[in-house]
Amino acid sequence: MPTPTSRWDIKKLKLIMEQGAVDVWAMDEVHFQQHGSRHRMWVPPEDKDPVLLHHPTRKVVGYFGAVRLNDGKFIYARKPERFNARTTFGFFRALLNKAIESGGKVVVILDNARYHHTRLHKEWRRDHAEHITFEYLPPYSPDLNPSERIGKLTRRSCLHNRYMPQLEDVIENV
Repeated sequence: MPTPTSRWDIKKLKLIMEQGAVDVWAMDEVHFQQHGSRHRMWVPPEDKDPVLLHHPTRKVVGYFGAVRLNDGKFIYARKPERFNARTTFGFFRALLNKAIESGGKVVVILDNARYHHTRLHKEWRRDHAEHITFEYLPPYSPDLNPSERIGKLTRRSCLHNRYMPQLEDVIENV
């Protein structure tokens, strides 16, 4: 059941979407781990103790992603290092280039991660406010961000029940 805050945010999103020349993008980050997850498995009845290969590592690859809610267009960027203010700033600039291409104003919906509204790009956001604005979701509300589902579906369709001995295999599957 939506909370009063999320109901207000949904109303706010509907008002933004009703404006004509506005592209609304939902942005999020996702990590894909080298060790896949086991989802479902079929085992022949003659195998009493199946052995599942699992690479003992914590290596991950991270992606920024944004989906345009008007038509479903998706853009992404792979980040080999951690998500931080610097890498986020690079993706914000890529979204601004999309705004300039479309000729309209862009509204980006994103969560409240600290590096989304850091001082490093505060002045840049203020300087480009006529082209791109940012709407922050309330804390602990991933259900309001449509791009969360993209990460979940990608993980399920590309990584579940697969053995990947190298991190490059994860990158190739994703």
